[in-house]
Amino acid sequence: MAFQERPHLFILLVVCIFLSIFLSVSAQYTPSYACDIDGNPKLKEFAFCNTSLDVRTRVHDLVKRMTLHEKAGSIVSAADKIDRLGIPSYGWWSEALHGVSDTGPATWFDKNVVPRATSYPQVILTAASFNESLFYTIAKVVSDEARAMYNTGVAGLTYWSPNVNIYRDPRWGRGQETPGEDPVLTSRFGVAYVKGLQETGDHNKDRLKLGACCKHYTAYDLDNWTSVDRFHFNAIVTKQDLEDTYNPPFKSCVIDANVASIMCSFNKLNGKPTCGDKELLQDTVRGKWKLNGYISSDCDSLEVMFNDQKWEKTPEQVAADALNAGLDLNCGDSLKKFTEKAVKNGLVNESAVDRAVTNNFVTLMRLGFFDGNPSKQIFGKLGKKDICTTANQDLAREAARQGIVLLKNSLGSLPLVPSYIKTLAVIGPNANATKTMIGNYAGVPCKYTTPLQGLSDSVKTIYEPGCTDVKCTSTHMFENATKAAATADAVVLVMGTDLSIEHEALDRIEIDLPGQQNLLVSEVAYAARGPVILVIMSGGGIDVTFAKCNPKITSILWVGFPGQEGGGALADVIYGRYNPGGRLPMTWYPQSYAENIAMTNMNMRADPTTSYPGRSYRFYRGETVYPFGYGLSYSLYVHHLIKAPTHLQVPINKTDTSFSATDGVCNKLTFDVDIIVTNIGKMSGSHTVLLFSYPPQVIHNSPHKQLLDFKKVQLGPWNHTSVSFKIDVCKQMSVVDKDGNRKVALGRHVLQIGDLKHNISFKV
Repeated sequence: MAFQERPHLFILLVVCIFLSIFLSVSAQYTPSYACDIDGNPKLKEFAFCNTSLDVRTRVHDLVKRMTLHEKAGSIVSAADKIDRLGIPSYGWWSEALHGVSDTGPATWFDKNVVPRATSYPQVILTAASFNESLFYTIAKVVSDEARAMYNTGVAGLTYWSPNVNIYRDPRWGRGQETPGEDPVLTSRFGVAYVKGLQETGDHNKDRLKLGACCKHYTAYDLDNWTSVDRFHFNAIVTKQDLEDTYNPPFKSCVIDANVASIMCSFNKLNGKPTCGDKELLQDTVRGKWKLNGYISSDCDSLEVMFNDQKWEKTPEQVAADALNAGLDLNCGDSLKKFTEKAVKNGLVNESAVDRAVTNNFVTLMRLGFFDGNPSKQIFGKLGKKDICTTANQDLAREAARQGIVLLKNSLGSLPLVPSYIKTLAVIGPNANATKTMIGNYAGVPCKYTTPLQGLSDSVKTIYEPGCTDVKCTSTHMFENATKAAATADAVVLVMGTDLSIEHEALDRIEIDLPGQQNLLVSEVAYAARGPVILVIMSGGGIDVTFAKCNPKITSILWVGFPGQEGGGALADVIYGRYNPGGRLPMTWYPQSYAENIAMTNMNMRADPTTSYPGRSYRFYRGETVYPFGYGLSYSLYVHHLIKAPTHLQVPINKTDTSFSATDGVCNKLTFDVDIIVTNIGKMSGSHTVLLFSYPPQVIHNSPHKQLLDFKKVQLGPWNHTSVSFKIDVCKQMSVVDKDGNRKVALGRHVLQIGDLKHNISFKV
């Protein structure tokens, strides 16, 4: 009643409430930055706030002003504020594996500020596109959204992505995060993604848009398998495997992409924790490879070293070991709690702490964190308007389309013609999937387009889940599914896994379809009166031999975890609006592989004496369900060789069977391979040209096949184009010997592109 009598007081109160809410939100969500000279003019006196000076000079000035206590608080993931120097607290841990994620605590979504961001396909599917420009473009768009979120105060500047571990074993729950099993593809993905996240557009390598991080170094590809977990696992790895399989992607991140960070892993390598291994960190990453950035631990790795691995008797000794090994940043708080005492006890010199602080602050300087208000900087205009744009979401759909792999297509049953389909049965536990599509390390997507939604856009659909979830422990819903299949003109079964089957800290035991899914597929196929399309939504490969051999199942597609637009992309492929061109970035093994091979065996090479078959297409000698690089299309592509040498003279005076890949002769040892690719199909399509080599087996345990290069081409029906490869012999055609040294084998090498093979002999 009082407000009715005095309406101006009511209006004033409403205005005050609105302002208080606005100001509280504004105060709570503002970007974190140092050297706020506008707010505190006294900060002008500090040289580290002087943007006209070079980065190293500024950081040197900053570090010399800090106490040991302040330094210890600056080498952990939730870094302390230093009020007297005008430095706010900073959260180092953010993630951007396939879109801005809220997995790390330094980035979050808020319904009143930034409620969501674009979620791209999980990495394993994007890698299946074999398209470097796509890898880069996705990362560049992600960096725009991340910077926009930073400007609104809900994100950091350092993102611990990408994951460039080798997908060694099909059971690994985190294989979905990686670009696959091949070191060349993984390296090229890592380089493109890092550049997309980091590059500022002005070709200045001293500046960063975001700070990327290649993880987890090294030989980390087991999380929790039977009785073995990543915190206790000791990876026994030969020098040969380390140098030719596990380490190349990290080396490429540092040397070719100038990555801002490398993260060491939880596991031990040959008996030593990676985060306490000086040879791995200081000597290799910073010494040989010349990392221009910081080395971080995985989260709570130092605590794991002390509590789980029993590496040292005190946490101070563990802190000292890590710092002496070259670690700069601890995800966790061990270095904050134990560094001061470690220094005072003589376990580590303060100079090692200074090095760590310096490397961390150099990164933040390069990001502009010490340059004052970000709204006045190069990316200061990015904001909410730049997140979840139509273009960004269209890219998510395009990325999924490019990655989808067609594994089987009997009698050309795909694409379906919507006008011929009166009803389409859409069946399976993943048929109406939402969160499953984005996999792990995802944020809150702009929206979801489920398979059911995508397929329903063009035809009338009948939906039956068949199982209550992907574990499919019961058959009680099968009858409705088979009835739907029997009445429909065509059937799409969307089966597979989700994060309850494979994810971080959960490795698979079996690699066939979970529970009763095989039975559901078979019964639906038997009941169907039209074509049956089996869609596998999963991070890892699945043994679908039963479906591959079943003539009633006319087509098989693998869609990975296809991101927020996965359903639309799937519909585009099934209805022929898009010609599939994805290729498998990993071998699909039979279930017997999982039954007979211990996941703890890190050897890549086969061992006939123990019947160990090896790992990946480069060394595996057994049967496959589908091989690495496999993928069909609605078109047929023909390759014709135009130019390639038949022999190569190596100007050295040796009679050995090989020569060192670091030899001076390597500088000019190159040759060209030119081909013509023709699309002889009726549809336009993208085609991946994979160039493999079969090296002569003169160096013990050489790979029997290896990927040299790849390129993506777009061709209309009956169109052709030329594709050229320039091969650096020592870099691309070398192999690693048992001592970890790269060498080039003399003798006959066989090059392969599709069905095309060509011999080239290397002679002295």
